[in-house]
Amino acid sequence: MTTETLEQPQDSILPEQDIRQALETNICQFVTFVVGDEVFAVDMAPVQEIIRVPEVVCVPLAPPTLEGLANLRGKVLPIISLRRIFGFPEREYDDSTRAVVIDLGQPLGFVVDRVASVVAAESGKIEDVGAISGTVNTDFLAGLLKDVGGHAMIMVLDFAKLIACEFTEIAALSRAGVNGLASTRSETAKKEEKAGDELQLVSFVVAGQEYAITIDDVQEIVQVPEHIIHVPHSEAHVLGVMTLRNRLLPLVSLRHMFALPPQDVDERSRIVVVSLGAASIGIVMDSVNEVLRVAKAHVDAMPGLFARDGESADISEICRLDEGRRLVSIISVGNMFRHSAIREVLSVVEKMQDENALNASGNPQDDGMEDDEQMVVFRLGKEEFGVPIDSVQEIVRVPDELTRVPKAPEFVEGVINLRGAVLPVIDQRLRLGLEAAERNDHQRIMVYRFDGVRTGFIVDSVTEVLKIPKNAIEASPRLSGEQARVIARIANLEKQKRIIQLIDPSRLMEGRELQGLAALTQ
Repeated sequence: MTTETLEQPQDSILPEQDIRQALETNICQFVTFVVGDEVFAVDMAPVQEIIRVPEVVCVPLAPPTLEGLANLRGKVLPIISLRRIFGFPEREYDDSTRAVVIDLGQPLGFVVDRVASVVAAESGKIEDVGAISGTVNTDFLAGLLKDVGGHAMIMVLDFAKLIACEFTEIAALSRAGVNGLASTRSETAKKEEKAGDELQLVSFVVAGQEYAITIDDVQEIVQVPEHIIHVPHSEAHVLGVMTLRNRLLPLVSLRHMFALPPQDVDERSRIVVVSLGAASIGIVMDSVNEVLRVAKAHVDAMPGLFARDGESADISEICRLDEGRRLVSIISVGNMFRHSAIREVLSVVEKMQDENALNASGNPQDDGMEDDEQMVVFRLGKEEFGVPIDSVQEIVRVPDELTRVPKAPEFVEGVINLRGAVLPVIDQRLRLGLEAAERNDHQRIMVYRFDGVRTGFIVDSVTEVLKIPKNAIEASPRLSGEQARVIARIANLEKQKRIIQLIDPSRLMEGRELQGLAALTQ
């Protein structure tokens, strides 16, 4: 067991050479700690370590006693408040606050006010709890220790019973003797077939103009890094290269390519990573707008008159939205890759990448791209969530007003007209048991399809499209039945210090809820 330095009375710890004798005489060791005004103990056997309370990610639909999920050396660790379990008043963490990590089938961190000591006691001297009553539920106690470690009375917690009461899903796993983080996958999250008469596009803004790229060409959307490596003797529109998951990615500025006025990147700027075969390149945009589904009938080929001399046109098509009032230029990634300057920088980066791979191991390395999952990442408050990109029909702005429908299900915020069809809209915050937020310009509606019924969910913001390595994805700790169904997996990006909770969209609406949604669209 790895622990921090504890204040340990010398007469309370068994010397290492006496462990065998202690076992023979039924001497048990306990870690003692303070919560509120009470002193507790836990058998040392399941205690893995004692740590400072780490930063946590809040989990919707989890029991209220859960503080959140933390990253402990690459492993996801649920952090639980013993004060909440016992009904004690909340208090700020201080230098003494610790999390005691206990493993009874799945590691869990229990927050205590202070760790006191490690004490030893003969098993025969552990008294029954029937004679006491007070602030602590005796159902959670395994016994009492008296006059040990300088305390008149210490209550021995039965964490198996406590977990069984507060976290039934974890308790079931403990009884089964399996790890709660074992890999599971939802059988219902399957790739939907794309309609043959529609284009799915990612739209973005450059110099006030709206452009789009077909979603099949988009690998991911990431933020602009603080440092970009300059490529000597490159064209003006080549910004340089960045490192993306241990590979070098060339960056180009669409403003420079389209001869638009220059502008420094800011917090809204994004890099759209596109691919053509094995090659990838990052295109810097002013901001990313939304994901669109556009009927092919509303898409026109770009007139040949506007093609550049000596080059194929970068803009291959124009789509007409809002009855022609909104025009979006569709960029051809294939044509863009034919530019001599881009081919040159790709060649330079390929050589640099090969040299780095050979220097590291003496052998070319596989980039492992086929082992990634593509997710649309969005925020609710400070927390990040993700859904498979194939499950997202489109992403649209939230209109100024939602039309309220009499006798609509209470979870429906209203409906909007989306290209002539009625779209029920639900607040994703309320669906996950979070507090509602005021409407703002950053919010978006993410559109999914449930049993043929399209439904929109309002999120605080859509931040990026991200390729996540499959080895970084694991089953979410089973903290409650509904949480385990809706948030089935998590992405633990240790190097980035990010935990992204992955939602199974097919579980957001089920049973009677689906029937209620279907009635609204008829």
